[in-house]
Amino acid sequence: MGREVSESCVDSLLIEMVSTYADRFYASKPELAARRIESIGYQVGHQLSERYTMDRPRFGDHLEAIKFICKDFWSEIFKKQIDNLKTNHRGTFVLQDNRFRWLSHISVDPSPDSSGPSGASQDASEASVENKAAQAASMHLYFPCGIIRGALTNLGISCAVSADISNLPACSFVIRIKV
Repeated sequence: MGREVSESCVDSLLIEMVSTYADRFYASKPELAARRIESIGYQVGHQLSERYTMDRPRFGDHLEAIKFICKDFWSEIFKKQIDNLKTNHRGTFVLQDNRFRWLSHISVDPSPDSSGPSGASQDASEASVENKAAQAASMHLYFPCGIIRGALTNLGISCAVSADISNLPACSFVIRIKV
């Protein structure tokens, strides 16, 4: 029987990690905070893939490893498979999660200087809130990008991973295989 961690504990850990690195340690250097958060995710992904592939034979090609990430690995971490996988067959893969769990709890308070429900002021206020939500969410995506990169590196695939937010909590992870 495997060991599991409460989902609320993982959510709290991620929130505190992002808050600590982005707001406290590297408040004036967000790119350094992002690199640190991604490197922690890398270590976690490397170790998790070691655990989840212990009894499996090595993968024959990149596509098999990516399918493992989309199905088995994602199911172990998020209790569901990736919603959609696309590839250009030249080393780029896009993993679409329509309800990414770690973004489902992110919200931003509306700005207090909003002048109510009228016209352009409301549109500007809504755009500002959406921009703040996207910034907060993007900092939370460095950890799962690191997890994916660490898992694939452990499987012998050197890659770069980035994330795109389309409509919270939907998110796409773009994997570019390094040749």
